[in-house]
Amino acid sequence: MSVPHLTTALSGPLLDLERKILDAQSEIEHWFRNQWQEHTPPFYGSVDLRNAGYKLAPVDMNLYPGGFNNLNPDFHPLAVHAAMSAAESFCPDARRLLLIPENHTRNQFYLQNVAALARILRHAGLKVRIGTLNPDITEPTEFELPNGAKLKLEPVVRNGRRVGLPDFDPCVVLLNNDLSAGVPKIVEDIEQTLLPPLHAGWYMRRKTNHFAAYDQVVNEFARLIGIDPWVINPYFARVGGLDFHERTGEEKLAATVDEMLEKIRVKYAEHGITQTPFVIVKADAGTYGMGIMTVKSGEELIGLNRKQRNKMSVIKEGLQVHDVIVQEGVPTFETIDGAIAEPVIYMVDHFVVGGFYRVHTERGIDENLNAPGAQFVPLAFASPPNTPECDDNPDCETNRFYAYGVIARLALLAAAHELEATAPEPALALAI
Repeated sequence: MSVPHLTTALSGPLLDLERKILDAQSEIEHWFRNQWQEHTPPFYGSVDLRNAGYKLAPVDMNLYPGGFNNLNPDFHPLAVHAAMSAAESFCPDARRLLLIPENHTRNQFYLQNVAALARILRHAGLKVRIGTLNPDITEPTEFELPNGAKLKLEPVVRNGRRVGLPDFDPCVVLLNNDLSAGVPKIVEDIEQTLLPPLHAGWYMRRKTNHFAAYDQVVNEFARLIGIDPWVINPYFARVGGLDFHERTGEEKLAATVDEMLEKIRVKYAEHGITQTPFVIVKADAGTYGMGIMTVKSGEELIGLNRKQRNKMSVIKEGLQVHDVIVQEGVPTFETIDGAIAEPVIYMVDHFVVGGFYRVHTERGIDENLNAPGAQFVPLAFASPPNTPECDDNPDCETNRFYAYGVIARLALLAAAHELEATAPEPALALAI
């Protein structure tokens, strides 16, 4: 199976940052081992990366990844071994697992993701059934997938403080539902192991908390290998109290954007970068590429038209946006067949298990690619991205992808810090 040609990422010499990461490979892996002794990684996660050549940074971290069907099937064994490790970590005696997905029964791509995830878990030695919280599904229902496979969804039931199916009492409940609309009562205060924990859901989680944790992780990592932390870390700021429909907070948001653009210009001058800086304004919670704008001046946020206000004011589940993250924009220099591309890295436990390129033919290098029309190229990783070939050609693709795996694992470590910092107190946890 061939790897798609990337006009820059898979051609030309490795960049300075990638070389520094490769040169410090043994120190980096030792550092990660120590970190994972002190912090528990999320069960799984995916990281959106942007590679500008002069900067390689995460721009989003998802704790309920929904694209397992886009991974290279050649690396299925990696995911299986990682799932085994995660199961041993969270529930060593686990035998039965209930997987609860989103209610997107009409989204065939998402259902294929659920099937791919279930296959990984089954091969890890777990008995897996798929429960649903969709009120429209009142009895076991099979869905036919485009690849000819079938997926059975069954209504979740509750018995005391346990959830499961009428004939299936699981040890572990794994959510692939990001809880944007809040916590369903049926999974509140259950005695089984629930992964990820409820406070990882978007009803509570905030991107600014994640990137605050990432700041701390990156500062330590940058000292370890001797780099400016900025080259792997986007600036960010939180702006709250917004109402896009009523135009409340426009001036405050515009001022924050201009302050950040000035900070970026200073860094650009320091590093000899001649590109025009930009920022991304997006909802502080949520996924699916909703509520996002690319901005190159604070003035662009004053007097938004109705279409722009509607776009920014609502995210998944129809939730209103009142808090945003203003994030330094990282352009991507990667393309596949002329289309702009960005890598997405998938992890289970603390292992990189593969990834793919999100590709968009109608977006520019400074725009969000997680939007309608995006395509996914699952052939991106020619070999496992957690095993560099330091004795091979230093510019080989394996080494390039090793750098991606390192940055993704930094984001995963930040997520571990984030979940620790935002966990409810034990007394409060029972009242969630």
